Amino acid sequence: MPEMRVSEAAVYLGVSDDTVRRWIDRGLLQASTDDAGRKVVDGYSVAMVAREHAAPPGLPGGVTSSARNRFVGLVTDIRMDEVMAQVELQCGPFRVVSLMSSESVRDLRLELGSAAVASIKSTQVVVEVVGQGRE
Repeated sequence: MPEMRVSEAAVYLGVSDDTVRRWIDRGLLQASTDDAGRKVVDGYSVAMVAREHAAPPGLPGGVTSSARNRFVGLVTDIRMDEVMAQVELQCGPFRVVSLMSSESVRDLRLELGSAAVASIKSTQVVVEVVGQGRE
């Protein structure tokens, strides 16, 4: 299993280094020491904690959806002409941009600072690996 330093785990979990250390002290995350004497945590354990602490938004009125990739965020930009609009959401550390009709922006009553959910249904999702260069 891949190991990561406390500071890296904090970035992936969206919390401070101190919070990760407290979670280690409480037993929420298991830590060990690497060859350089640094405290490290198991990458899979970090992923499971991230999954457990993620609170996926419920859809209003009991609506169900087949989309599994849903991001709650705030509207940070709207660029609109007579027909089309570009709406930008900040969903935690992620920026999500949607192209939609201007009519949809009006119907949804989107404005700067509005809370919204970006639902993404795609058969093609590209997965990239961070920090693993080929030698």
